[in-house]
Amino acid sequence: MLRFLIAVLFIVTLEPVSAGCRNDAVQLRGDWGKTHFDVEIANTPKTRSRGLMFRETMPRGDGMLFVYEKPGRASFWMKNTLIPLDMLFVDRTGAITRIHHQAIPGDLSSIEGGEQVFAVLEINGGLARRYGISVGSQLQHMVFSDGPAAWPC
Repeated sequence: MLRFLIAVLFIVTLEPVSAGCRNDAVQLRGDWGKTHFDVEIANTPKTRSRGLMFRETMPRGDGMLFVYEKPGRASFWMKNTLIPLDMLFVDRTGAITRIHHQAIPGDLSSIEGGEQVFAVLEINGGLARRYGISVGSQLQHMVFSDGPAAWPC
């Protein structure tokens, strides 16, 4: 019995339970599996308006999580953005409601996220399709704690 408890304790300690609940990381899951991104948080008008503008590269495992005070209508454009991006529009629970694939650098067209957008995760263009991330996939991050979160921390 003692060996069993030690084995269970060892397995549990290997599981990164709070990995998705760090401010600088977001976990994603769906029927396609799981992945995570290290993120910068854009949660003020100034950081949201600057976003990823003027950056020439972004590491594959990185992204930016735009967070709003309350859910509402959200739209983006690619002015002064130099890299193609996938934009994952997310509701208050952390569920992806819309994905815009491969936003074109420098394009001034409006990219609509819809109503009730609470957060937007921007990642390198093409990664959402590569990983299989789809509408209905869920994000885990402390910003969704009051959601109630579809995938709580």
